[in-house]
Amino acid sequence: MARRSNPTPTFPNMILAETECPPPAATSERRLMALPGFERGHHGRPRIGLGEEDLYAYAHLIRMTEQLILDQFSRGLVSGTTHTCLGQELTAMAVVRALDHPEDAVLSNHRNHGHFLTYSGDFAGLVAEIMGREAGVCGGHGGSQHLAWRHFHSNGVQGGMLGIGAGLALARKKSGALVAAIIGDGTLGQGLLYESMNLASVWQAPLLFVVENNGIAQTTYTCDTIGGNIEARGAAFGLRTWTLADDDPHFCRKAAAVVAEVRATQRPGFLVLDTRRLGPHSKGDDLRDDEEMDGIRGRDPLAALGRRIDPERRAAIEARNTAFIDEIRVIANASPEATYSQVPEHIFRPASGVDSGKAFPAAAPGQTVRQRLNSALRFLLETEPRTLLLGEDLHEPYGGAFKVTQGLSADFPDRVISTPISEAGITGASIGLALAGYRPVMEVMFADFLTLCMDQIYNHAVKFPGMFKNGAVPLVIRTPCGGRRGYGPTHSQSPEHLFSSVPGLTMVYGSHRHDIGRLLVDATLNWPYPVLFLEHKLLYGEKQNPAGYVELPAAAGDVAAHLFPTLRLGDDDPDVTLVTYGGMLPVVEAVAERLKQDEELAVEIVVPSMLAPLPKGSLIGHLLRRRRVVTVEESHHEYGVAAEIAAALAERGFRGELLRIGTPPVPIASARSLERQILPGEESIAERILGMI
Repeated sequence: MARRSNPTPTFPNMILAETECPPPAATSERRLMALPGFERGHHGRPRIGLGEEDLYAYAHLIRMTEQLILDQFSRGLVSGTTHTCLGQELTAMAVVRALDHPEDAVLSNHRNHGHFLTYSGDFAGLVAEIMGREAGVCGGHGGSQHLAWRHFHSNGVQGGMLGIGAGLALARKKSGALVAAIIGDGTLGQGLLYESMNLASVWQAPLLFVVENNGIAQTTYTCDTIGGNIEARGAAFGLRTWTLADDDPHFCRKAAAVVAEVRATQRPGFLVLDTRRLGPHSKGDDLRDDEEMDGIRGRDPLAALGRRIDPERRAAIEARNTAFIDEIRVIANASPEATYSQVPEHIFRPASGVDSGKAFPAAAPGQTVRQRLNSALRFLLETEPRTLLLGEDLHEPYGGAFKVTQGLSADFPDRVISTPISEAGITGASIGLALAGYRPVMEVMFADFLTLCMDQIYNHAVKFPGMFKNGAVPLVIRTPCGGRRGYGPTHSQSPEHLFSSVPGLTMVYGSHRHDIGRLLVDATLNWPYPVLFLEHKLLYGEKQNPAGYVELPAAAGDVAAHLFPTLRLGDDDPDVTLVTYGGMLPVVEAVAERLKQDEELAVEIVVPSMLAPLPKGSLIGHLLRRRRVVTVEESHHEYGVAAEIAAALAERGFRGELLRIGTPPVPIASARSLERQILPGEESIAERILGMI
């Protein structure tokens, strides 16, 4: 068979969403505008000239801010941790100051203060944020490591933002904008870095990887932890590679030239900046000896730059900076501690702009779950240009491991993107695309592989909408799950018990009785939060058929219950209510029929499609009126969905009997005979229920 190429995505650019943040404090703004060479450019960001006085003035201001933060810590006014860039001020400025396109983005790390100040100019907002005050740029939610301002984002997880950078850069292709993703040399041991470098190379996306190489991680020298050559790592992925040293008198000019080249070519690059930090890793963990520190102080690029400036001019700059920083201290100290007006119960806000105009057609007679999902994806691609599909082997002739995307890449070649085997990188890239305003629907080939995505889901996807205003992440992660096909221990699991506890993650698990295509359309278009969309393998061939099930009314306090309903079928005064979901429903229906026919029991079946957040008002409110409730799930039922249902019932005073049935906490065997013994089956479920009654 002839090799089929997966085209480089060339979908149209959009107006990219920004994280909304307050402007810098008015008083500090006036003072900052009075500094030599300072003015505001695109989107209120600072413009810092390449003249030595301009560079020195701003870099010196960054150093004084870092010293102020450490002084505030010594006074008991800063808690937690903070990582200053003392000695690396020019390194922090070099790339960021050259980003002059309004859509340029910066992704930073734990040592982010210099990058943030160069990008935003919000000195008062930074200091107040680190102090946990209302005037903080993120209102105290982010602290030192987690800052957001327009197209600037940082995170304390080493390398965690790099996949997001690949997605943001893909969204900026041919726009003239670029993304700078800044890491330290200690991050070179992280696998996500290499997944992201590969994605950027394959996609030819304008992403500049910037390695601030200061030669030491926390207290371990990176020469003892990094094998091979740093620059060669970029070249291995076909990236244009540069190395600059911050003690070069022309350092900032050369860094600006690198940025200009990436912008002109709109291709990825890999820039290594040799630098040294004067301060400790965080607040007081520096174990380097005096001789080494004397050498670092002797090469201090900021001091060397200052010596090249007329002493009187330098003294005037430093005096103005000192007065400015004194004012920043006053502003930050005067701001009250950050407080909630009302402590939130969750991160979700009522969905706005629900689109009922794009009518998704009802399922055709005899349409299977697989076909219904395929038709939903086609509908999304046809009617919503922001929709993108990402995953492994989605293109023709394969169409995904379970053929859900079959036929779509032929009609939408630029928007159905087959990716490398890089689950963490794909998830990060999808987050970046969502932040840029797209509606990515990514597929993980087997739900067992979701553990490779966990950091991106747990530490990134749900944090943006949970911490930052307008930080919407409308991301859908589709994945087939469950056993009964003999796939073995790492391809047969039902991981909903792991993901149901992730704060801010919406988990939807439909059945053949739900309109599963409608669930997918609503998850993509009408719910601006990360959604894990589970699909049981055995349901793909089932016919879509409501079979008399009716929806429970969505309670007012149940977020998204109107989009992802709970169904019920059966007696209004049952002897037993069976609660199940997803791929267990056909088995439970068979059990219910057996109990009715053989035991003459009145049986009710309740089937939620949204497992997290649990629709407690509707689901639990309904179950409270029942005499006997049995939860049946294919997942390990301890510490999972059934456990949460049981806890919610207990908290609300449930007086009936409760039984949980699930898979024991053992690996799922490959042999079908062993698998049948492990997973809940019709015979074992019926026996447990009869034993209860």
